[in-house]
Amino acid sequence: MKGLLETVIRGLGNGSVYALLALGFVIIYKATRVISFAQPALMLAGAVAVSYLAGVTGFYLAVLLSALLIAGVALAIERVAIRPMVGRPVFVVAIITLGIDVVVRVVVNGFIGRDVRQVGDPWGFTQVSLGPLVVQSRWLAMLLVTAVLVTLLFAFFRHTRYGLAMRAAAFDQETALAQGVSVGAVFALSWGLAGFLAAIAGMFVGTGQGIEQMTWVIALKALPAIIVGGLDSLGGAVAGGLIVGVVESLFQSYQGEFAPWLGQNFAIVSPYVVMLIVLLVKPYGLFGTREVERV
Repeated sequence: MKGLLETVIRGLGNGSVYALLALGFVIIYKATRVISFAQPALMLAGAVAVSYLAGVTGFYLAVLLSALLIAGVALAIERVAIRPMVGRPVFVVAIITLGIDVVVRVVVNGFIGRDVRQVGDPWGFTQVSLGPLVVQSRWLAMLLVTAVLVTLLFAFFRHTRYGLAMRAAAFDQETALAQGVSVGAVFALSWGLAGFLAAIAGMFVGTGQGIEQMTWVIALKALPAIIVGGLDSLGGAVAGGLIVGVVESLFQSYQGEFAPWLGQNFAIVSPYVVMLIVLLVKPYGLFGTREVERV
């Protein structure tokens, strides 16, 4: 039981990172009806920014400055590359975000180089005791920071003017425009928030193990998370990320013992297996909105 609980905590920690990335995907999708494939590049850029700034400003200030920097980059991307595409087919805009992802990663890889860069985090692989459990400090940090950010994000959407405007635009853009909501500002804010969250996630991805040019692949695990939780559900994004993290962690710990016939490294594909199972049972995700078409 002790080992199982430690495995679950590890999964919740990693799942918190997937949840932050999934929130970025969902925020942009709810505002624009486009899945932004630029999130992996923004995550990588955020981690690299932290690795450079941490030696100058200290780690915690570097995280904040990097998150704001990547939010600004995301705003610029939306204004220059995405805003002119308003009214174009969704598929076209999604392909453009793929191109943005490639361009940003190529630029960021130049700052990474061939060696692994450390983000300068204070946790590393240090462990702490929670009663009889021994867990890594970074997993607890991931859980705590994600909980705080999710709480603030939900409060923003529920209690602030801009948050209510984003909810209105997500529900019906034409009605929101008629009520004086600037849909363009909503688009920009959604990209800025997604960039901010991606940078925080990138920092956590690099804790202990550092970052390299292929680190961006980790962000792809947020895709199963948003499908599991529901593409248009913020709460579903959080739940989906945590579910994916726990499932992956359980397979890493126990698959070799209980299901060796699945082969080595099955944990890597386990999030996508969960995604397929959920799609078969609930095509709109666990918390997604079922679309009703009238004919």
